[in-house]
Amino acid sequence: MDGNERSIVAFASSAHALVHTYELSIPIFVVVWLQAFGASTAELGLAVTGGYALFGIGALPGGILADRFGSRRLVAAGVAGMGASFLALSFANGLVAVALALAGWGVAASVYHPAALSLLSTGVESRGTAFAYHGMAGNAGIALGPLVSALLLLAFDWPTVVRLLVLPAVAVAGYAAIVEFDEMAAVDASARGSDAGGPGRAVSLSSVLADSRALLTAGFVLALAVVMANGLFYRGTLTFLPEMLGEFLPPIDPVGVFGAESALAAEFDTASYLYAGLLMVGIAGQYTGGKLSDRVPPTLGLVGTFAALVVIAVAFVPAARVGLVPLLAASVLLGFFLFALQPLYQATIAVYTPPDGRGLSYGYTYLVSFGVGAAGATIAGYLLSALGTGGTFLALSVFPVLGAGFALTLYRWDPASATNG
Repeated sequence: MDGNERSIVAFASSAHALVHTYELSIPIFVVVWLQAFGASTAELGLAVTGGYALFGIGALPGGILADRFGSRRLVAAGVAGMGASFLALSFANGLVAVALALAGWGVAASVYHPAALSLLSTGVESRGTAFAYHGMAGNAGIALGPLVSALLLLAFDWPTVVRLLVLPAVAVAGYAAIVEFDEMAAVDASARGSDAGGPGRAVSLSSVLADSRALLTAGFVLALAVVMANGLFYRGTLTFLPEMLGEFLPPIDPVGVFGAESALAAEFDTASYLYAGLLMVGIAGQYTGGKLSDRVPPTLGLVGTFAALVVIAVAFVPAARVGLVPLLAASVLLGFFLFALQPLYQATIAVYTPPDGRGLSYGYTYLVSFGVGAAGATIAGYLLSALGTGGTFLALSVFPVLGAGFALTLYRWDPASATNG
């Protein structure tokens, strides 16, 4: 990578880690808020749901804004908005204030993925490698965010911890103010469009509809179907995975770590540690998936990765019942291949969309991934109550089967354009 590309990757990756640090720190604070506000889980769940919902719903308008104002501006604004929202959260004195602050975070965070992925796809030649580093940073935030928040809560009250979490946003926003790079460096001059295309062009309902019609080719629709299959399996698997892992692992006594009076002690059992480790393994998956998409058609990589997930989903519970070592091996493989999918489908989306519509395309991508994919949690919850852990994994394996089928159809239908260019 040259200096321009390194600046883009560093900027996007630092913001990506921040997004997921905030996203996954919220459940840690939920444990404290239940006691601090005397709220029920239903009440607090409703307060938190609004922010998470806006995180997904805002992806589409976020993509539109990225095409209008440029990705750098939008990512920087999103980072500043997330920091401001968490600062407001630190002063919350009730559930209404918590809900409003988290709604602000959801709106600010929602613009990130379409804007940053658009930036990486138009500013970096080796986009698969860029997606890999970007995904690794996100996984670091996913895994380390909850751990850092929990450790800080050992020494400080929750408002102080929330304020401390604002500091990384200040740092990233400051970096955004001084870093210089060309957002369109990886796009041929002839493909940058006229004055009507790219950042700065006017946005209206008619222009969005026209751009959407241009995007919705057969290839892009099939790529979105791949994203949908991934989102449903991802959310369906991870939402209840700590609980499912708990069936096969002995509990540990966390009192020595968190203190007998800590509300967090009950939350950090053996399954929670294994779950965090699985998320850390995802860093290697992100790197491998991104590198693979630079070497083979990303659709072909998707077929192989989905196929591996089918085998893992079917074999997971039988392996867990054999003993600890097979369970650990199955967990490592699940974390690796689950996160290897992300840079592969991100690269696939870039293949089937024009550079000046990349923000909108990733807006649709994350509307499908986070929006439609959220239904995976509901599906998994129902399956667990009806079929148990073994039946749930078997049923969820349908999604990677569908994903492999969609990816194979896309590759066989147009293998020439399925290269990463």
